[in-house]
Amino acid sequence: MNKPISDGKAGRSRALQSGVAIAAGLSAFLLSSFVANADDYRLGTMDKVRIRVAEWQTADGTIRDWSVVSGDYTVGPSGNISLPFVGDLPASGQTTDTIAKQIGVALQKQFALKDRPSASVELSEFRPVYLSGDLEKPGEYPFAPNLTVVKAVSLAGGLRRAEAGQRFARDFINAKGDAVVYMADRARLLVKQARLQAETANKDSFEMPKELQSHPEAKALAASEMALMTSRKKRLTLQLQALADLRALLQSEVETLAKKTETQTRQLELATADRDKVDDLAEKGLVLSARKMSAEQRAADLEATLLDIDTNSLKAKQDISKANQDEITLRNDWDAQLAQEQQSTDAQLDELDLKLQTSNSLMSEALTQSTDAARFDNSTGAASIAYSIIRDVDGTPKEIPVQENTALQPGDLIKVTAGLAMR
Repeated sequence: MNKPISDGKAGRSRALQSGVAIAAGLSAFLLSSFVANADDYRLGTMDKVRIRVAEWQTADGTIRDWSVVSGDYTVGPSGNISLPFVGDLPASGQTTDTIAKQIGVALQKQFALKDRPSASVELSEFRPVYLSGDLEKPGEYPFAPNLTVVKAVSLAGGLRRAEAGQRFARDFINAKGDAVVYMADRARLLVKQARLQAETANKDSFEMPKELQSHPEAKALAASEMALMTSRKKRLTLQLQALADLRALLQSEVETLAKKTETQTRQLELATADRDKVDDLAEKGLVLSARKMSAEQRAADLEATLLDIDTNSLKAKQDISKANQDEITLRNDWDAQLAQEQQSTDAQLDELDLKLQTSNSLMSEALTQSTDAARFDNSTGAASIAYSIIRDVDGTPKEIPVQENTALQPGDLIKVTAGLAMR
């Protein structure tokens, strides 16, 4: 244990320790960036920590540096770290903050100190991850934040292959990439096909195809197609409603014109009778010619008005007929469009099925040509790479199937199995 620092050096010592603490804190943050908060990280066997201990002595205003305790430590197989004067301290499953508090309490109790020493525990190196299975270089590898399964596989040299098998590995990767794209397109087309079938049956919604119910993108695809279906149906409904409103308006006009025709017809009958009477009186010399001309003009005007009404009524009826024809055409065009889209979708699905079969055959051939082909069942006809991790969950190792982009945790064991699987 070092001697107390003098009062003249206390300020510089506190500034130095503050700078060290800031730098160490930044390092701990970067190392723990894969979790929401570095303080939440639980230590485990083979994690390495850096411990710094100092004590502020209120009696003389100096700082005592516990350099004998400070240093780098590794969590041992027992889950403990061993410190001078403190002895074995449980670390596995603990956070760095918890351990720091335990160290301060233990030193204060051990030396009956008035002031509790301040301990800083920082994660300096994660425990490694382990890779096994069909890899070029299985073994132990250091963990780094944001490490995923595919990154870990690349650290191990990728999938195992013969010296002359790089071409087959490249062929496999290319075929697998094509198959992934084809499967995504096929899922989208299957949902589109279900939507078109529902629209053809004049339904308001469609059911998800059974083979896609466990697909990770199924909900997003269904939501997109459902939004399109709703938009298309709304547009068609608005167009049909517009035609229906036009027909109703024209029908109302026809009825109004029919009433006007009746009124004008009655007025014409009266005007005609009046004209005939005026003609009789004119022949007898009882009325002036001007009176006769006026009666004839009124009858002629009423006949012209009646003719205009009949013409407008005829035009409105023609417009009604055209609106009916427009509705029939709109429905026929809608049905034809659905049939065409359905036919195109079916053709695209057939084409994708052929491409998928080809890609699976290419993957099978690439694996068959590798030196490990004897371990695979060629009768299944489809290639696959399976990933799983063995992780300590609540103190019990548990194997979990994962994907290439699954994030790893320190201490994970990644198992990689390449082979042929049933489609």
